[in-house]
Amino acid sequence: MLNQNPLRAALWMSGAVLSFSFMAVAVRELLRHMEVFEILFLRTLVTLLLVLAALPSTGIAPLRTRLFWSHFWRAMMHLGGQVCWIYAIAALTLATVFAIEFTMPVWVALLALLVLGERLNQGRVVMLILGLAGIAIILRPGAGAFHPAALVMVLGSVFYAGNMIMTKRLSATDAPISVLFWMSVVQIPPTLATALPHWVAPQLSDLPWAVVIGSGSFIAHYSLTRAMKLGDATLVVPIDFLRLPLIAVIGALMYAEPLEAATFVGAAVIFAGTYYSVARETRRA
Repeated sequence: MLNQNPLRAALWMSGAVLSFSFMAVAVRELLRHMEVFEILFLRTLVTLLLVLAALPSTGIAPLRTRLFWSHFWRAMMHLGGQVCWIYAIAALTLATVFAIEFTMPVWVALLALLVLGERLNQGRVVMLILGLAGIAIILRPGAGAFHPAALVMVLGSVFYAGNMIMTKRLSATDAPISVLFWMSVVQIPPTLATALPHWVAPQLSDLPWAVVIGSGSFIAHYSLTRAMKLGDATLVVPIDFLRLPLIAVIGALMYAEPLEAATFVGAAVIFAGTYYSVARETRRA
């Protein structure tokens, strides 16, 4: 196990934050004339090529697994989350998408209760209550600003939570590169099959964005894993929430998106619950 190094953990987490932000911009640019599944196919293809490029140094041994069906269902839940994420990016401000995505720890706690039989302690109950309150503030049900795509992104966060639960199980026996490899192998056939009926030949200007979204996925997940190994969650979680102001500024500068106070207030409420839970469990550990 790696020694704790808060500075290096912060740098790796900053890399993940930047990667997630660049991926959102790449999706917004590709959505100008591509549909969701073609974008997902290109992302998956680039990620698979990066994994294959790493094999000369890692060898094929880490790819072997006895848990193919666990990899399969994890990949499908991740794909479901990605479909919802891209759909939401097309309809909502980038800041709203990221703010709703921060509810993932709430759904992880609920799924861990239902699937893994984990108990809801005080910290997780507080996180659940504040997480649902934050969603209500962001979505503002009954207000004129509500968009159905926000509920799609909530569903995407639930998919991501299921993906996290499966990743937790797989990481006990399989290497990270194995998870990325089987995720790509499983996702390529359905994304290609659903993309072909509406396929648009990528333009030369699309290729850099396709590389950004594929390599960004690879870098973000690798950086996140390194950050969690090198630093406590109480350090990593606050840095991750810096994605919101960063993407809000990017959205305002590149797409003239408004900076909505409700999005920031709701995200702050969600963050407060998540941080309280993480800090409490860190102290107990």
